[in-house]
Amino acid sequence: MMSIAAVVITKDEERNIGPCLESLRWTDEIIVVDACSGDRTVEIARQYTDRLFVRAWPGFGPQKNFGIDKTNADWVLVVDADERVTEPLQKEILALLRTGPPADVSGFEIPRRNYFYGKWIRGGGIYPDYQLRLFRRSAGRYDDVLLHERLQLRGRVAKLESPFDHYSMPTIDTHVKKMARYTTLGAQEKLKVRTRVTCLDLAGSHLMTIFRTYVLRGGYRDGLHGVIVALFAGMHTFVKYAKAWEMSRQRNCGEEGRRPA
Repeated sequence: MMSIAAVVITKDEERNIGPCLESLRWTDEIIVVDACSGDRTVEIARQYTDRLFVRAWPGFGPQKNFGIDKTNADWVLVVDADERVTEPLQKEILALLRTGPPADVSGFEIPRRNYFYGKWIRGGGIYPDYQLRLFRRSAGRYDDVLLHERLQLRGRVAKLESPFDHYSMPTIDTHVKKMARYTTLGAQEKLKVRTRVTCLDLAGSHLMTIFRTYVLRGGYRDGLHGVIVALFAGMHTFVKYAKAWEMSRQRNCGEEGRRPA
């Protein structure tokens, strides 16, 4: 049977890390890479694994690559601290490793159930939300973008049927705090590929996001939860572009100040 290692990166995840690692006990090895947490994350993680590394934050992709490099397992399963591997998914992965995946398959996308404020959100384009998380260790590395890092994989990608669960937004307060952090990273990434933000970006992008999430992608099926999720999606888009606009102005002002008189 092929071996498998779970890789989890953390930063102040004392509320999540215990249930996450509990759902990974079946793997051959658990590797946790912590970014100098200020809470009990490391203490709790040590109850589940001795393969724990604490290092300064270099970015999502490099941190995950560091964890991947710390194992010699045949396959790697990357899981976020606020995610849980369900029993059906565990059984599907173990059955796959027992029989041996097709030789030309290097990775598997896994459907993900996202929970917002205690409810599994089925509409809004949020499910099945396939994530490429299970892959041959020798076949993949993450890139170094600031947000939504991508696994660069050599070989064919297949799909699993059983989902894992994602408890990313347990409360409105959590959603607001995450949005504040991720919109900054999103704005920085946006300015890598464009030099300015237009009025249309600011005035229309968030409205289109709300319409697409709530109407075109069926967010209305989730009731009041769907309304809130769609409005947050639009707000996220607006704040990202507003921050990009502000950053571009600051950058242009800085360039003007460096020009000779």
